[in-house]
Amino acid sequence: MKPAIFRYIFIIILLGCGYFSMAQERQERMVHDSLTTISDCPQKDIFDVISRKKVIDPEIPSQKVRAIVLPLIGFSPTTRFQFGAGASVSWPIGHDPATKLSAGATQLLWTTNKQLIFLVRSNMFLDRNKWFIQTDWRWYIFRLPTYGLGTGPKAYNPDTPVDPANEESYDNNGRYPMRYNWIRLHNILFREVASHFFAGAGYHFDHYYDIHDDFLNLDPAHYVMTPHYAYSLLHKFNPAHYTTSGISLNFAYDSRDNIINAYKGIYINVNYLSNFTVLGSNRDGSRLWAEFRTYIGLSSQVPRHLLAFWVYGCYKVSGDLPYLNLMSNGFDQMNSSGRGYAQGRWRGEDFMYGEMEYRFPISTCSRIVGGVLFANVATASSRDAHVPLFGFFKPGAGFGFRIMVGKHDRTNILIDFGLGQFSQGFYLQAQEIF
Repeated sequence: MKPAIFRYIFIIILLGCGYFSMAQERQERMVHDSLTTISDCPQKDIFDVISRKKVIDPEIPSQKVRAIVLPLIGFSPTTRFQFGAGASVSWPIGHDPATKLSAGATQLLWTTNKQLIFLVRSNMFLDRNKWFIQTDWRWYIFRLPTYGLGTGPKAYNPDTPVDPANEESYDNNGRYPMRYNWIRLHNILFREVASHFFAGAGYHFDHYYDIHDDFLNLDPAHYVMTPHYAYSLLHKFNPAHYTTSGISLNFAYDSRDNIINAYKGIYINVNYLSNFTVLGSNRDGSRLWAEFRTYIGLSSQVPRHLLAFWVYGCYKVSGDLPYLNLMSNGFDQMNSSGRGYAQGRWRGEDFMYGEMEYRFPISTCSRIVGGVLFANVATASSRDAHVPLFGFFKPGAGFGFRIMVGKHDRTNILIDFGLGQFSQGFYLQAQEIF
């Protein structure tokens, strides 16, 4: 896709933001003129419509376990069509209303790309938020192309056929099909050290096995060297399997009013992870993760009308990390970054990502239905190929709809459409992107 197309995309997003902002202002003026107060239009969800019972103020703290179980039928550039089930769960721990709501999600998916995905992730606040536990467990039987490292100057065009007998059709920006299995067990325990400030330690285990570079061909007559195979040999990893096992030091600041769907507040997360051979890692190595999120309200009457910002970076600090363990889009905790691109499309020893969402209600009073406009950008390095971080940028943009299915914990069903460079995607999930 030509760069001019992205300029048009961002212009459309800006115009859309202006349009919806003016529409919201007109709506608020009408509310004011008719002497309508916010209590006349409390947030509802789809179950209020189905049951037609009296709407209870969603800001009243809930002491119930709430679960939304959904069939997951969707499409993305990575999985193609996917089928399965997922659950979004929120629950309180203890009886103190000052304790933040805990949340988790689980998914079991089968895709038409012959992938099996099982994951469980959670964020749990213990009594009065003194302790905070974060988990991320996954088991993947996966087929996922890799495209080399770095956001380089060339762009893979899916309309150009890939010929296994033609070495020139493979380069660091081409598509190299892979198959692998992956087990992840990440656990972090935080302790509150001051109001909203947390510090802690974690253990992180990732095991990649049965790795197959489908188009690897070492026959001199039809030689094809894939990026994964070349990187693994250069950095002394077995291309068929490898493991990382390490300890992390963590710092977090969290003033969000809700971890599932924040309307205000700031979230900062810093993670320094060191892998050690004495713990079972194939090589020693370390990396730094830094993340920032903030939410800016645009209406005192309608908190669901806001701007949301998300930035994160992951940087190799020392030693060596295996290829599939390098950071890439779509492999954050929520698997949500990089809408508009296939998961893993951009990967590097150093990786940085930024995204902005404009969130607004569509339903005039119930606010059951909402919408988003979003824009994102990624940049990644390839140290071996001398591609620097911030050397090249890959933007994406799109729009989506939000359907409120749990007003007490603000759980939405997300329907998003994203557009990237020679790429597009449709996404369906529960809980916010960030």
